[in-house]
Amino acid sequence: MVVLSIQDYLKSVVPSQLVTERGSNLVVINPGSGNIRIGLASQDSPFNIPHCIARYTNQVPKRSVQDQMLNSQITTAQHMERERAYDVIASLLKIPFLDEEVANNSLPRKMGRVDGFNPQNSRKDSAFNWTNVYEKNLNSSSAAETLVNKGVENNDSVDQHEVADSKETTSSDHNYKQLIFGEETLKISPEEPYCLRRPIRRGHLNISQHYPMQQVLEDLHIIWEWILIEKLHIPLSQRNMYSAIIVVPETFDNREIKEILSIVLRDLRFSSAVVHQEGLAAVFGNGLSTACVVNMGSQVTSVICVEDGVALPNTEKTLPFGGEDISRCLLWTQRHHQTWPQMRTDVLTKPIDLLMLNRLKESYCEIREGELDAVAVVHSYEADMPAGSHKTRLTALNVPPMGLFYPMLLVPDVYPPPPRSWFHDYEDMLEDTWQMEFPRRTEMPDGLFPAVHVGLPMWDSYPIFATKPKKEEKVGLAEAITSSILSTGRIELQKKLFSSIQLVGGVALTGGLIPAVEERVLHAIPSNEAIEVVEVLQSRTNPTFVPWKGGGILGILDFGRDAWIHREDWIRNGIHIGSGRKYKDSYFLQAQAMCYINS
Repeated sequence: MVVLSIQDYLKSVVPSQLVTERGSNLVVINPGSGNIRIGLASQDSPFNIPHCIARYTNQVPKRSVQDQMLNSQITTAQHMERERAYDVIASLLKIPFLDEEVANNSLPRKMGRVDGFNPQNSRKDSAFNWTNVYEKNLNSSSAAETLVNKGVENNDSVDQHEVADSKETTSSDHNYKQLIFGEETLKISPEEPYCLRRPIRRGHLNISQHYPMQQVLEDLHIIWEWILIEKLHIPLSQRNMYSAIIVVPETFDNREIKEILSIVLRDLRFSSAVVHQEGLAAVFGNGLSTACVVNMGSQVTSVICVEDGVALPNTEKTLPFGGEDISRCLLWTQRHHQTWPQMRTDVLTKPIDLLMLNRLKESYCEIREGELDAVAVVHSYEADMPAGSHKTRLTALNVPPMGLFYPMLLVPDVYPPPPRSWFHDYEDMLEDTWQMEFPRRTEMPDGLFPAVHVGLPMWDSYPIFATKPKKEEKVGLAEAITSSILSTGRIELQKKLFSSIQLVGGVALTGGLIPAVEERVLHAIPSNEAIEVVEVLQSRTNPTFVPWKGGGILGILDFGRDAWIHREDWIRNGIHIGSGRKYKDSYFLQAQAMCYINS
């Protein structure tokens, strides 16, 4: 009998057969600040669901959004910087400057395009409907476990403890849903008695004095449980037959990775789990082995270089802006040009307004020279009234996405920092491939640690320690990419990476972004560097789902399972310093996977 080695099997097996054999019991989870992408590795694409939850509340006064304590005020200095950035962009795009535009607003101008009422684009202009917050008919079927509270069935809840703690409405005719998930949470009227929570913000767990750690973790658990039951139809009783692949953002630190693992193994009860970084997963999602990965999400943009299946930690860059910031900039631009209808648009307390802005941005914004206008239908959402329609001409639609290169144009909200105790975690989750020595934290006399500027702006003054180089870069996208690649220090690798830039994430779908990145990165390279070619590789699939897809591929190819953590081991032992057992993250890739990809 001939026994094939793993390498021989990987060379001979048909990829689709491998996916079918191995992917049917692997759940790939790719959590993000705006959306969570989750599905079986055997699926072509995941479910893409807004990463939030709305809970019924009887608080007085009620808070419709858990984050409304955020500081969203723009200072005078920020406003002046934004206007200067606009004029720089206007000069590059060959459009009027900000003040010139306002002065000439009444003059007729050539339209860049007019497609607001194109029947093929009706999706762009259709209105959202307010979410029905009342219970469905009690006889309706639900995949969620049936829970009973005070004699009332609640088919929309998956957590008995939470239902027991919540209060029923005093209405004699209706019962409010206790929990609402997904896009429906973003379309709840601010007048309704609900509190919206987003457990991940700007690439980190959204922990603050207003949103305690236990609530954040509990919300993550309940959201993911709901998706597993309602979307993937995997009940808790069958969860032990499945393994989870967690594709985490580069921004996550050790403590956050451990908490996510505990949710997956302890609470969701998967039999085993493994963690991979988004950057490395994105490379494999497009069938590559070496690339500079630029991941542009809703709230964070990250850059990291991967060489022959190994992510290079010293190349990692984090930029604190994303697609939602471009959408808010679109609103500011229209208001400044007085093209926005007379209506109250508030993305902080009315998430439905941000939904509308995101759709307008995706439909009409692109990067190209010349004036770019469009006729569109803008909707106003007030209280429980039906949406109002406003036909308007949006202007300067090529300016907001240029904020990627001139971040002063984008003014992100300021988020409250996590409590200081959150960072007192001495356990390293990540194992470095080359046993690299990074600065260790040194305890100060007062029991605190010296501040290290990593993470995001709201954490700058807090004692954060990272076990790998991780810091925010207050620069534009082109400078971040250039700095990341040049930090590799080897000219041959640098040339290869500059010719293998990979754009992933929802923002990567922006029209005209690829040539803009190529041009601006080329100009950002110092003249003394022997780099003459910059190329962005076309994505083989939807850029939004590339890291999720790559996570599935890594899980399917990981025959050795050396990095997999089993539920019993995690619950019983966890990870302890000196135990000899450390979590091996995806900086290292096993040889059999590389053999398969390169064959």
